[in-house]
Amino acid sequence: MIRLRRSGLLMLLAFASAGCSSSSRTATVAPVAAQLSVERFLQAANQRDFDSMGRLFGTVNGSAMETGGTFGCFFKKIGSWFGGNACTRRVDVELRMDAIASIIRHDDYRIAREESVAGRSSPARRVIVDLTIEGQPVNAMPFIVVRTGEGRWLVEQVPLERIMAAR
Repeated sequence: MIRLRRSGLLMLLAFASAGCSSSSRTATVAPVAAQLSVERFLQAANQRDFDSMGRLFGTVNGSAMETGGTFGCFFKKIGSWFGGNACTRRVDVELRMDAIASIIRHDDYRIAREESVAGRSSPARRVIVDLTIEGQPVNAMPFIVVRTGEGRWLVEQVPLERIMAAR
């Protein structure tokens, strides 16, 4: 009986350690997903697809375009009276995405590298992008990308000031 339990325990440990090793594979997938979000955001900006940009732009709480339904916004509005955030109107998101698109409109781009962002309460990546705007190189532009609770990667910060200064 003891032998059976011991072998069962060894099998359980083997399965547990195999499960632990699979989590390291997930970590290597994250950078690729963060880069894809930046690439899709840049492509949507060039196409002036504000809906796609709004769905790819946001915080750990979700995308900017997901303003919530009628009831969700009602409760968010009440919450904003006590320090929460009210819903953002779709037209406001589109205006912001239009402004961003006009600044980051580019001829070409290249993902230079990616690195983790320290000191964040949720996973965040810094995707460094080299842009070509109006034939001029605009190098090493850091886009900050965050992972939502649902596992999606959203562009949280676009280096607009640095891009405008480099032009």
